[in-house]
Amino acid sequence: MRQLIQNGMVIARRDFMAVVATPTFLLFLLAPFLMLGISIASGIGGAYLAKGPQESRQMIIIASPTDAKRLGAEENALRKRLYGPGGGPPAVRTVAPEPDANAQQARLLAEKVRDVTAVMRGPIDQPTIMHIAGEARDGRFLALLAEETLRSEKLGQSPEMRLSRPEIREVRQTMPTRSRQQNTGSGAVVVMFMLTIMLASQAVGTLAEEKSNKVIEILAASVPLESVFFGKLIGLFGIALVFVAFWGGLVALGLSILPASAGLASFAPVIGLPLFVILAGCYFAMAFMLLGAIFLGVGAQASTMREIQMLSLPITLFQLIMFGLSMAAAGSPGSGVARFAEIFPFSSPFAMAARGATDPAIWPHVVALGWQILWVSITIAIGAHFFRYGVLKSGVGPFKALGQILAKRWVSKTNLH
Repeated sequence: MRQLIQNGMVIARRDFMAVVATPTFLLFLLAPFLMLGISIASGIGGAYLAKGPQESRQMIIIASPTDAKRLGAEENALRKRLYGPGGGPPAVRTVAPEPDANAQQARLLAEKVRDVTAVMRGPIDQPTIMHIAGEARDGRFLALLAEETLRSEKLGQSPEMRLSRPEIREVRQTMPTRSRQQNTGSGAVVVMFMLTIMLASQAVGTLAEEKSNKVIEILAASVPLESVFFGKLIGLFGIALVFVAFWGGLVALGLSILPASAGLASFAPVIGLPLFVILAGCYFAMAFMLLGAIFLGVGAQASTMREIQMLSLPITLFQLIMFGLSMAAAGSPGSGVARFAEIFPFSSPFAMAARGATDPAIWPHVVALGWQILWVSITIAIGAHFFRYGVLKSGVGPFKALGQILAKRWVSKTNLH
C-alpha cells in the first residue's frame, strides 16, 4: 500500500506540473474573466433591449383640457408619493375626446406605434377604464388617480399638501435573516457545482490524449495501474486547488474592498463565515473526488473523443439531477427532500454545504464527512477497477468492455457454485 501511494504521488506530481507549468493553464485560469465579460455584455445588451419597449409603453387619458390639467397635477404628486422619482407605471398621455369616445378608447388601446397598456375616458367621478390583459396594475393606477384627484379637490387642498408628514427612515438589518441564510446556502451549492463539473471533467480529456499517444501504456508498464489512477486523481485535485485558491483570493480581495453593507455582510451563514468556508472546502473535496473517480473510471473505457462525449453525457445529466436536488434542499431546509439529499452520497456534499448556512449544529457535518469519506473510498475502488480494465482492454469499445466485466463476474460466481 505504501509503495502504491508513493508511486501515485509521483504520477500526481508529473500530471500536476505537466498542466500547471504551461501557458495553456494560464488561459484556463483566466477563462472565468472571459465568461464574466460575456455575461456583463449580455446583461448590458439585455438591459438596452428591455429599456426600448419599456420607454414606448404609456397610458392614455381621454379628457378635456380642464380635466387633463386637474389629473396631471395629481399624477405627479401621486407618483412621487407612491414610487419615488421616475418610478411606477408607464407615463400618462392625455388626448382630447372625439364624438365617439368609446370607439376612440378601443382604437387607442389597439395602437401599434406605441404600447398602450390602459386607456381612461369619461368624467373623473365615473371613469371607464380599459386595460390590456396582464396590465391590471396600470388600470388600477388610473382609477386611483381619478379618486385622489377628487379627494384633493373636496378637501380643498393642492396635490402637494398632505394631512400627515411621516418621517421615513431606511434601516439596514445587522442580524442575518432566514432568507439571507438560505441564499447563502444556495450560492454555495451553485459555486460548488460549477467548480466540480468544470474541473473534474478535465480528467476524461487528459486521459483520452494519453491513450492516443500511448503514454498511458508506458505508465502502465512502469507502475501499477492503481497507482496511475490514484496519481491522476490527486494531480487533478491539486490543479483544482490552484484554481480555487486563485479565484477565492480574488473574490476575498474584492469583498474586502467593498463597503461592509455590500461585501462580506451579504453572506450570513448561521455557523459563521470562517467555519462555513472550511466546511464548504471539505465538501468540495468530497464532491470532486467522487466525480473525478467516476470520470476517470468511465473515461478509461473510451478510445475516441466521440466515445468520451457519449460516456460523459450521462454523468453530466446525473450531476444536474443532483444539483436540482441540492437546490431544493437549500430552499427547504429540514424537509424530507433535504434529508434525502443530505444522505444520498452524490448530492450529500452540496446539500450539507447548504445546511451549514441554516443549521448551527456541528455534529451533522462530522457524521456527513465520515459518510462521504466512506463513499469516496468505495467510488475510488470501483473507479480504479474500471480504469485498470479500460487501459488493459484499450482496443475494446466502452459498452462491450462493460459487458465483458459483467460477464466475467457472472462466470466466476457460477464456477464457485
